[in-house]
Amino acid sequence: MVFLNNSESVLRLGAFISVLALMALFEAVFPRRGRGQKRRMRWATNLLLVVIDTIALRLALPIVAMGMAVIAETRGWGLLNQIVWPPWLEMLIAIIVLDFLIYWQHVASHRIPVFWRIHKVHHADRDIDVTTGVRFHPVEIILSMTYKIISICLLGPTVVTVFIFEVMLNTCAMFNHANLRLPLWLDKTIRLLVVTPDMHRVHHSAVVQETNSNYGFSLSIWDRVFGSYIAQPRDGHSAMTIGLSDYQSEAPNSLIWTLTIPFRRK
Repeated sequence: MVFLNNSESVLRLGAFISVLALMALFEAVFPRRGRGQKRRMRWATNLLLVVIDTIALRLALPIVAMGMAVIAETRGWGLLNQIVWPPWLEMLIAIIVLDFLIYWQHVASHRIPVFWRIHKVHHADRDIDVTTGVRFHPVEIILSMTYKIISICLLGPTVVTVFIFEVMLNTCAMFNHANLRLPLWLDKTIRLLVVTPDMHRVHHSAVVQETNSNYGFSLSIWDRVFGSYIAQPRDGHSAMTIGLSDYQSEAPNSLIWTLTIPFRRK
C-alpha cells in the first residue's frame, strides 16, 4: 500500500506511455482506416491537452480518486466498507460498479446540453486514433474527477482497486480509440466483454444516431443492456465520416479552438 501511494504517479505515467506507444505501433502496422489529416498538429493538440488536463486537476482539486479512496478506507466511508467479503470479490464488484457509473456519466455528457458543449471537444476530432482517447477539455476532466470522487466516497473501494480501475479505464480508452484493424472473428469475440476499436468508432461517427450510441469505455455489456448498442456504422468503417457535422474543417486541430469552443456560440 505504501509503495503504491508513493509510486502511483510513476506507475500511471509508465502505463500511459507504454500503452500509447504500443497502440501507435499497432496503428502503423495494422491501420483500420486511411488518415484524413496529418498527424503532427492533431497529435500536438491532443497530447498537449493531457498536460493541460493534468495541471488543471492539480490546481482545481485538493484530492483525486486515489486520495479519496485512502480517506474512505481510513474512515470507513462507502458501502463496501460496511460489509466483509473476500477482497477479490469486493474488487470485482467495485470495478463493475465504477464502470457502470462511468457509462452513465458518458450518457449524461451527450444528453445534457451544458455537458455536451464541453464533451464535443472530444468528438470534434476528425480522425480517430489512440490520441483521441486522451483528447478531453480540462473542464470535462475536472467534472469527471469530481464525479469519480463522489462515487468512490459512496462506494468505498480499496486504494488498490481504484488504482487498477483508473489504469484500466485509461488503457481501454486508448485501445478502443485506436485506428487498429482486428480480425473480424477476434473483434466479435472480444466485444462480448470489452469495447473494441470497431465498436467505439461507431460512437465517433458524424451520423447523430451513431454518435449517441456505444457509450461504453471498458465493458461492452452496458450498451447491450440499455439499448444503446449499434454493431456497425451505416456507411462502413472506411467510408464513414468521423467527427461532428458542424466542424468538418481544420479548426478542431487547433489547441486554442479546442480550449475555447465550449464557451463560444455555434
